[in-house]
Amino acid sequence: MKEIILASASPRRRELLDAVGLPYKVQVSAIDEKIPAAMTPADTAMNLALQKAQNVAGKFASGIVIGADTIVVLNGHVLGKPKDKTDAVNMLQALRGTTHQVITGLAVIDAEDGKTVQAFEETEVCFKNISDDDINAYVATGEPMDKAGAYGIQGLGGLFVAGIRGCYFNVVGLPIPLLAEILKGFGVDILRFRKDNNREGV
Repeated sequence: MKEIILASASPRRRELLDAVGLPYKVQVSAIDEKIPAAMTPADTAMNLALQKAQNVAGKFASGIVIGADTIVVLNGHVLGKPKDKTDAVNMLQALRGTTHQVITGLAVIDAEDGKTVQAFEETEVCFKNISDDDINAYVATGEPMDKAGAYGIQGLGGLFVAGIRGCYFNVVGLPIPLLAEILKGFGVDILRFRKDNNREGV
């Protein structure tokens, strides 16, 4: 199996890959994350994922490079990572009592031959009507500061979520079922890899 290279510094994405037992190495991309104007949210996420994957793929002679970018969308407006605590409070106040979308763009590239596949996953997230006191207490923990939309569903931010429609892993930052299907096209079958490894250990 070709080496898997994750073009991301996100600890959440590493945890999800670890959970399915896929071996990989991390090579953080060095891009400015500039996106063309007038893109849809889905195209924005896929474009950023592609920039990350291309930047890393250019550094390797071989390997399967995974690029990902997660954005939060409220009423068509993209929410990125908060600039500061005030920005985080404002984002959470805007999200409370609403249903918003979380979109993760994926780009997978074979560094050897340049084969590229792009896709995206979208999940609807419904927020409770949380109080200002709860928002301020959450922001004070520091958890929201490195997360799109200023919350992490897998952490304390999950206390604010009334429900979701779609892929949970997508909201964390890496839609594992979608990624698994894409990787099959590159000759990487996560289930078979686990099965073969178990046989070797017998």
